[in-house]
Amino acid sequence: MKTAHDLVAAAKARVQEIQVADAEQAIRDADVLVDVREADEFAAGHLAGAVHISRGMLEFKFSANPALQARDLNILLYCKTSGRAALAAAALHDMGYLNVRSISGGFDAWAAAGKPVAKPETPSFE
Repeated sequence: MKTAHDLVAAAKARVQEIQVADAEQAIRDADVLVDVREADEFAAGHLAGAVHISRGMLEFKFSANPALQARDLNILLYCKTSGRAALAAAALHDMGYLNVRSISGGFDAWAAAGKPVAKPETPSFE
């Protein structure tokens, strides 16, 4: 029986991961930057310009959104530590997307490197 770790390792063998040091350029080059974490994780902080599509809804959202259906989109994914992003990248490859990469180490590596984190502003009611 395979474990989640086995599935992530198999996905990482199939997908291209980029290092945090190269991520800023990859973000500029991407057509879409996707945070595949859960909504509460995204709300706590995310990479500027990222759209939130949780791992569980990824295939459905990409299939339903005409702006995301071109198979030659340059897609960059990330999650907390890179496991969910690797699984998501493998799924998108299986759907026929040609240019899918993920950030090695994910959001945690990005934040640990001192890179900027976007947080939604709390509205003021004053």
